Amino acid sequence: MVDATAPEERRNLSNPEDCSREARRILQDNDRGGYTVPSPALYPFQWNWDSCFVALGWATFDEARAWQEIESLFNAQWPDGMVPHIAFHREDSGYFPGPDVWGTESLWDGSLAVQTSGISDPPVAASIALKLWRGARDRDQAQAAAERLYPKLLAWHRWFHSARDPQSDGMVAILHPWESGRDNSPDWDAALNPVPTDGLPPFERRDLDRIDADQRPRHDQYNRYLSLILSLKGAGYEPKAAYDASPFKMVDIGTLSILRRADRDLRHLAEDLGHKDDLAELQDWEARGDAALDRLWDEQAGVFRSYDLSAEAMSDSATSASFLPLYAGNPGPERTARLVEVLQRWTERTAYPLPSFDPGDSRFDRLRYWRGPTWGIVNYMIAEGLSENGHGEWAARLARSTADLVRQSGFWEYFDPISGRGLGGDRFTWTAAMWLAWAKHFAED
Repeated sequence: MVDATAPEERRNLSNPEDCSREARRILQDNDRGGYTVPSPALYPFQWNWDSCFVALGWATFDEARAWQEIESLFNAQWPDGMVPHIAFHREDSGYFPGPDVWGTESLWDGSLAVQTSGISDPPVAASIALKLWRGARDRDQAQAAAERLYPKLLAWHRWFHSARDPQSDGMVAILHPWESGRDNSPDWDAALNPVPTDGLPPFERRDLDRIDADQRPRHDQYNRYLSLILSLKGAGYEPKAAYDASPFKMVDIGTLSILRRADRDLRHLAEDLGHKDDLAELQDWEARGDAALDRLWDEQAGVFRSYDLSAEAMSDSATSASFLPLYAGNPGPERTARLVEVLQRWTERTAYPLPSFDPGDSRFDRLRYWRGPTWGIVNYMIAEGLSENGHGEWAARLARSTADLVRQSGFWEYFDPISGRGLGGDRFTWTAAMWLAWAKHFAED
């Protein structure tokens, strides 16, 4: 394992201004001319929701570059509206699976502007675009950028509500764990078990060249990830064929919550820009999302859970995504109070909340990716939801904890919720962006 940043290259983070200077430097160092890579050694391409969160960081000191980040992502949009989770702008053999595995270059008569993956990502773009639009200092620039982005955002949302919700009941599915952004979450354990792994071609993971294996998904999970890619590829990524062929169909509480929030924010953007003809469609999506979220509430446990459409069964896991319906909108005062009770219990077990998995569960793993570690971007979304649902003190608590992690350990991809140790990739772009756009305001000298 090779550490992505040698110790002598790390800079002093002893006070908030030092952190801010270093965070800006990380964004600039990871800039590839219009898009930002999450981590040059570990993730050398453009990732979908990474770029959206990173735009918030750019906006604190370069608004034009923030809009460019989002627009560069949508340059990879497919003709059917799907926005891929990876855009392979340049060749780099240091990541698996690369464009040769995905095999999307032959789609759409070769008209795609860039090679991409064949799946999407949590659709945070509309929510980020609304923040950029409403917070813009250069109104003319923001008006032009928002008008360019709006039809592309609408097309992406239409793709989600058709390609991944063929029953039109709001139960929008993901067909691969990577589409959730939470690759190895315990939410997927039972649903991944039936995914076949016989006859897979040999492959070499590149993540373990740089990160300790105890911080990454296990190899048996990677086998299933690859199997699902080949299934979708075999269906030509055509929405109906892919949906029917996939052995993995999960209504992810995280993706569903983010989409519900994004539908609302896209409606606000439509109202601001005067696109009145789209409002009824957007309101219908919001109503479907509310109905689906209601179905995913576990009254006994006091949390929201993901749902396996193939097995017709609720996930047995409570994860940090279980709190994202707060970000989606208003779960109601009683459910919000129940969620805060669970949040309190989890926080009592961890020094740096919020862990990505219930710390009281026997499967909790404080180091392994989405099975325990704390993630700044999830803290940000949950804090937004808590604040909007009348729990500003809890929102501030998560922000201060995130700021403490950065000041103690640096700009890591994720963190041990017990010790605060940085994990995964170092000098990580979206952690730097979250500091600039959010956490720095809660840092205490």
